Amino acid sequence: MATKHELQNQLKDQYGINKNISQPLSAEECGELLRLMQSQAIATKLVKSFTTKNEELSKNNRTFGQQRSQAEKRLKSLQAEHQKLAQEIENLEKANISSRDRKENLSKEQQELEAQIQSLSSENQRLSSKVQTLTTQNDQLIDANEVLKKDNKDLKNIVDQVRLRLARDTKMLLEYEDSEIRKALIRLFQWTLG
Repeated sequence: MATKHELQNQLKDQYGINKNISQPLSAEECGELLRLMQSQAIATKLVKSFTTKNEELSKNNRTFGQQRSQAEKRLKSLQAEHQKLAQEIENLEKANISSRDRKENLSKEQQELEAQIQSLSSENQRLSSKVQTLTTQNDQLIDANEVLKKDNKDLKNIVDQVRLRLARDTKMLLEYEDSEIRKALIRLFQWTLG
C-alpha cells in the first residue's frame, strides 16, 4: 500500500488537490478519495470546481494580502508623515507665537520711537526759535559793537587830543619858576597819562 505522502502527490498531480487540503486526511482517506475520483466523474468535476475556486480564492487572498501589506505600509508612511506634519505645525505655532510677541514688541518700540521723534521735533522747533532769537540778538549786538567801536575810536581821538593839548599846556606852565605849581602840574600830568 502507498504512503500518505505518495497518495497526496498523486492527488495533486492528477486532480490538482493541494497537499494542505489533503493534509487533515489519513492515508486510508487519501486512498479512498483517489479511488472515488477515478470511479466517479461527477466527483472529479466537483473537485476540479473546488480546486479552481480554491485557486481563485488563493489568488484573491494573495492579492488582498499584498494590498493589505501595501495599505499597512502606506498607513505607516501616512502616520509618520502625519506625525512629522503635526510636529511641524507645533513648531510653526510656536514660531507664530514668537513672531506675534516680536511684532508686539516692535510695535511698542515703534510707538516709543514715534513719541521720541515727536518730542525731538518739538524740541527742535523750540531750539530753532531760540536760535532765531539769538541770531537776531547777535545781529543787534554786532550792530551795537560797531557803533561802540566807532564811539570808542572817536572818544580815543578826543582823549588823545585832550592829552596832547594838556601836555602842551603843561609844558608851557612848567617853564614858569614857581615850584608848587610845577609839582601840582606834574602830578596832574601823570594822572592824566594813566
